[in-house]
Order: sequence, then structure tokens, then C-alpha cells
Amino acid sequence: MNDFTVFIFLIFFVGVFGATFAFMWKMMTTTIDSLNKPIKRQNIHPEMTDVKSGEELLVFNVEDDDDDDVIIIRR
Repeated sequence: MNDFTVFIFLIFFVGVFGATFAFMWKMMTTTIDSLNKPIKRQNIHPEMTDVKSGEELLVFNVEDDDDDDVIIIRR
């Protein structure tokens, strides 16, 4: 290997190293920023948004033949 080939190798190596470090730095800052934001929690399932508290729901249970109704209570 001559000096020119070593120089080209070092240029590319430094470029890849710099890009890797920049990518790692950006990913860590976005990860830390996302951890510092408050968590938005939604306790109600999206399909249950129209169901009011106290409404009876139809439940199909193959194993149990009891005639108990299920009543939704939201707190």
C-alpha cells in the first residue's frame, strides 16, 4: 500500500467515525428528550369512548352460561 491509499483510507475512516458519532449523539438527545416529556395516558379503550358509565353490555362467554349482565363503571 502506498501513502495515497492509506490517506484515502484514513479520510473515509474519519468520515464514517464522524457520521457514526453524530448519529449516536442525535439519537441519544432525542431519546432523553422523549423521556423527559410527560406520559400521555388514556385509560379508556378507543372502541369504548361512546359507552356511557352504567350501560349494560352484551357479553358472549362460551364456558359460562350464567345470565349475569356486565355493567361498566368508570372512575
